[in-house]
Amino acid sequence: MKYTPIARSQVHPITRNFARLLMKLLGWGVEGGESPVRHVVVVAAPHTSNWDLFYTLLSAASINVPIWFMMKHTVFWWPLRILWYYLGGVAIDRTASNSVVSQMVGIIRNSERMHLVMTPEGTRKHVEYWKTGFYYIALEAGIPMWPWYINYKTKRTGSGELIYPTGDIEADFERIRAFYEKNNFHMPSCRPAPNRSKLEPLEQSEARTL
Repeated sequence: MKYTPIARSQVHPITRNFARLLMKLLGWGVEGGESPVRHVVVVAAPHTSNWDLFYTLLSAASINVPIWFMMKHTVFWWPLRILWYYLGGVAIDRTASNSVVSQMVGIIRNSERMHLVMTPEGTRKHVEYWKTGFYYIALEAGIPMWPWYINYKTKRTGSGELIYPTGDIEADFERIRAFYEKNNFHMPSCRPAPNRSKLEPLEQSEARTL
């Protein structure tokens, strides 16, 4: 059997039921439902813990949302790549001539379904600006962004309405900020970093999601 991110179009029922059971045992809940579209960039914030990926994978699986995250292509060696593909890893070659944004857009366009999760902060430390790679991936692929949050105090993960990028990055970021402020997250860093070019390559820390 060939394992590829493209073939991973849904959460297996056994995995979904296990995720729901584990969420219940851990006392966690999910606010929001399955995405109504087949391709979306999941904006995961705030990024504060090493446990973020675990709870994001777990909560998403419980509502039948298979998610993907970018990883360096060098870690996709046999047989470890089977695990990465199963968990949702997407191999990105940083030595390639085309940018990470271009690579990811191509993968999305050739995928039956893809919910790509990215952390715009790129680190668990305080940042002044959000990185913009996630935005340009959504813009160039012609797909929406889907804001998600993790709240460790209430033990809840939640999602908002889809936000389609318009090309006006400042205005679109304000819409994203409004979602987090509505859910009681003060996000002073939720503003785009100054661009070096129209389609700046992703910084290394951004691709290392969650």
